[in-house]
Amino acid sequence: MPLRTTTRASTPRHQNAIQHLGIPLLILGAAIGVATHAPVAHAQPSTAAQGVRSYDIPAGPLSQALTRFSREAGIYLAGNSRMAEGKQSQGLRGSYSVHAGLSVLLANTGIEAHVLPDGSYGLRAVQAAAQDSADGSATLGAVTVTGNAIRTGDTEGSGSYAATGPLTTATRLPMTLRETPQSISVMTRQRMDDEGIDSIETVLDRTPGISVQNIGASRFSILSRGYDIDNYQYDGIVTATDIVSQNIPQSQADLAIYDRVEVLRGAAGLLTGAGNPSGTINLVRKKPTREFQGYASLSAGSWDHGRAEVDLAGPLNASGSLRGRMVAAHEQGGTHIDWYKQKKSVLYGVLEADLTPQTLLTVGLDYQHSDPRGQSSTGLPLFYSNGEQTDFSASKNAAARWKRNEMDVYNAFLKLEHSLDNGWKLGLTANHMRGKRDFSGADASWGFPNQQTGDGVRLYGGLGSATQRQSGFDAQVQGPFELFGRRHEAVFGFNWSDFKNFHEPQQGAGIEGRYVNIYDWNNETAGPAITGTKLYDYDGWQKQSGAYGAVRFKPRDDLTFIAGARVSNYHYRLALAYTAAASARFNRTTRMEESNVVTPYAGVVYDLNRVHSVYASYTSIFKPQSNRDRYGNVLDPRDGDNYEIGLKSDWLGGKLSSTVALYEIRQNNLAEADSGQTVPGTSPVEAAYRAVQGAKTRGIDLEVNGELARGWQLSASYSYGTTEDASGQRIRTTFPQQMAKLWTSYRLPGDWSKLTVGGGVNWQDRIYYTATSSGLALRGQQKAYAVANLMARYEINPKLSATLNFNNIFDKKYLQGLDTTFYTGIYAPTRNVQLTMRYAF
Repeated sequence: MPLRTTTRASTPRHQNAIQHLGIPLLILGAAIGVATHAPVAHAQPSTAAQGVRSYDIPAGPLSQALTRFSREAGIYLAGNSRMAEGKQSQGLRGSYSVHAGLSVLLANTGIEAHVLPDGSYGLRAVQAAAQDSADGSATLGAVTVTGNAIRTGDTEGSGSYAATGPLTTATRLPMTLRETPQSISVMTRQRMDDEGIDSIETVLDRTPGISVQNIGASRFSILSRGYDIDNYQYDGIVTATDIVSQNIPQSQADLAIYDRVEVLRGAAGLLTGAGNPSGTINLVRKKPTREFQGYASLSAGSWDHGRAEVDLAGPLNASGSLRGRMVAAHEQGGTHIDWYKQKKSVLYGVLEADLTPQTLLTVGLDYQHSDPRGQSSTGLPLFYSNGEQTDFSASKNAAARWKRNEMDVYNAFLKLEHSLDNGWKLGLTANHMRGKRDFSGADASWGFPNQQTGDGVRLYGGLGSATQRQSGFDAQVQGPFELFGRRHEAVFGFNWSDFKNFHEPQQGAGIEGRYVNIYDWNNETAGPAITGTKLYDYDGWQKQSGAYGAVRFKPRDDLTFIAGARVSNYHYRLALAYTAAASARFNRTTRMEESNVVTPYAGVVYDLNRVHSVYASYTSIFKPQSNRDRYGNVLDPRDGDNYEIGLKSDWLGGKLSSTVALYEIRQNNLAEADSGQTVPGTSPVEAAYRAVQGAKTRGIDLEVNGELARGWQLSASYSYGTTEDASGQRIRTTFPQQMAKLWTSYRLPGDWSKLTVGGGVNWQDRIYYTATSSGLALRGQQKAYAVANLMARYEINPKLSATLNFNNIFDKKYLQGLDTTFYTGIYAPTRNVQLTMRYAF
């Protein structure tokens, strides 16, 4: 059982952005020069052309091996299915092209693969090799497979919206989406490029089942199945977030350096330890390639917004045993909000070395500098002084023009992978992130303005700095074993994370005591009178460690059982200490410690046939929480259970996948805002929470991803979910009960094949909440809305393309979220366009 949670009070202690892209343009020029003088690596077939991917297909019936291979390779494999009946395959483990993989799977079977005129693959008896194919097909010749064979799942170059290989997000065992008994969505590189997405906020807004709730400009919460996702992963390493201090580097990460974004919905306690039953976000970085490749792009769009990117990858020595990759990006310009301008630069470098034929080392570093101005961290007042909901222009800004929120983030990582005997692999991964935030500003967000005059809004703000450091480590070993004449798999590991966050506001007189008129202040106000004295120290600290293990049993070819567990230790400390003696009564320290918490995991997958599989999974929930009630007591940790059942299918030879998932989450001690109540003795005033017992969340997720027909990609989803307390009353109503998301693209055939068109719609139903503040009965809401987007890409030649993205084409005005703490809201971007020119090396 978890240890007791304790709380202890402490004692005192508008210019055109393109004009500013000079440096990125120089980088682009240098990149083109590098490409022009690239080494002779082009004499070999490229990795992209070969379609090299990693496979882990066990020996067994040939028909099942071919079905799984075609699904993971993203190919259509035609032919007489009876040819494979009764035959066995030796399996496939390692990195192979489609050509090489088929050759290995079909070895000693009397069957060969050949390429059909339309680019698909067929099967035929080996004797047919002596004849010229009347259909013009080409026989696959002998192959030689070289290189380290460890990496899996890369989506770059696949051209698909579907996951391209096994994933390890759920259990660390490499399993395809169909083999995983939980809901996972993968936003691939192709999907992000088609939609012109470069921010975490936008990509998650387009992800199935995810609701992005904005608290302020570029400050948001991510919700899945009604609960906050409170951790991000970098290549599988867990990192923590602390939205209290607004110092969340992960949420500002630029997508130029990532191959894909994996989102697991539901409890993820086996690998992440303590957490909400919402899910986890895994950001998977781009890695070096064995052949030279790269691109350079320039974008320009609405509000004088401009962006430049360069991405170069390839071998760094003659043998290709040392490889590198460099990504650089810069963007700046205005936004749909008056006086709010963005500016950021990104640099990323990574090296990959084959230390031995069995050992792969990867080291890298990424850096991002963000310098927005006029960025509101709280949004606009949501209610007038008469209790009615406000209705401002979507371009209205609550922030002073001079407000800044500058952030520098360094992220270093290392990964060592070693292939042991008998198919076992050892993996060691580490990540260290440092972030520094300097801020100063004022937001017109406190209070309720008079509807007629606009008076009565108090400024919120000040100045200061925040520093964050967090490190993570994961060591695991995984591989196959034989039991009762069958082949099974297991993984055992240990991970550890350490998070520290320091928030040091300075004494800045004259901001939070000042009132403005929300209608006519015109975002002009004097800055704070800086004294150089710290106002208080906010010191947050969190450590977590745990050992985990999972075993994947295969008693039959069509049946899989997964059993696992984690044993976690969790330590948390939050200290708030005011500098002024007069404020010492508000000092407090909150500590939590939980030891040897066991989180079980269980799943079963049954293949109904070659297309459909049914599954069920279970995991427990454990979440220490720092929320306090109206009496000042910290709420007990949340605990409960997460159940999920579903149907997963692979259509069209694996090119198209679908999922139907039903889930139920049961929890006790769920923190819910205690309307109108505050925590005694807090300054600034802290909202109070109450613990809800017997809360249940139930819902359904539907999702389809992949290629419907040649050149036609589709991603469609529908989600329904609702949370009720023990009495059946709906709670957590700021999470939409229903969401539907659609995006599709189609490359035209024939003479129009250089043109790709696409579009999509995001829809969600109403969100709302009720509260009482200053004697007012408040009811905030955002009605149901739909947002439509379009795109078109034209390939001017095989290397140069132009993409036009047209977002919010009907100029829909809506709030991106409802803040229940400050009673504020912020409006979504209005209609906008972006043109991107991209040159591939």
